[in-house]
Amino acid sequence: MLGANDGIVSTASLIIGMAAAGSSRSTLLLAGVAGLVAGAMSMAAGEYVSVSTQADTERADLDLELQALIKQPAYELKELTTIYVDRGLDEALAKQVATQLMAHDALGAHARDELGFSEHHTAKPIQAALASVLAFCVGALLPTLLTLVFPQGYIGKGIAAASLPLLGLLGALSARAGGAPLLRPVLRVMIWGGLAMAATAGIGALIGVAV
Repeated sequence: MLGANDGIVSTASLIIGMAAAGSSRSTLLLAGVAGLVAGAMSMAAGEYVSVSTQADTERADLDLELQALIKQPAYELKELTTIYVDRGLDEALAKQVATQLMAHDALGAHARDELGFSEHHTAKPIQAALASVLAFCVGALLPTLLTLVFPQGYIGKGIAAASLPLLGLLGALSARAGGAPLLRPVLRVMIWGGLAMAATAGIGALIGVAV
């Protein structure tokens, strides 16, 4: 949702700003395509670097945990037992569970219950980068294609009119996915998206007059 939202806002704002400056349809289409490609690559690079850093941190934490298991197995058993006691088990049962889990997969047990790592939440940089690229491209494609739909003098207004409801829909979907009330997220994303488009339109109009 974040990538698609960013794709809509940044690309629509770019095209609207250039439309306000009096650019031709072909120039607006070129700007949309350039914004789509540049934004998608920026999202991919940023997501890849961010998640790669997270993966490096996870690996470092696992290495430290492995060393601790080798050097201080009794302490690590006590640590895991304490975690289970804090979750509601009595001490005898907690120690029994910790002992059996460590006998089966000590590092996995500590990674999951002490560090909070799991197979489903392990950092995957390439997957995250591809997901960001796809989401951004889907969002950016709409305002880019709309440059071909509206009459020359109404491209900016038409893109704004089409983009704002779509931003509201994305806000509603995000809210529903998170179990939050719909109104505030919808208004928030539409207001900030509208402000971004208005700001670039104003700058484009000023530059167009100056040129």
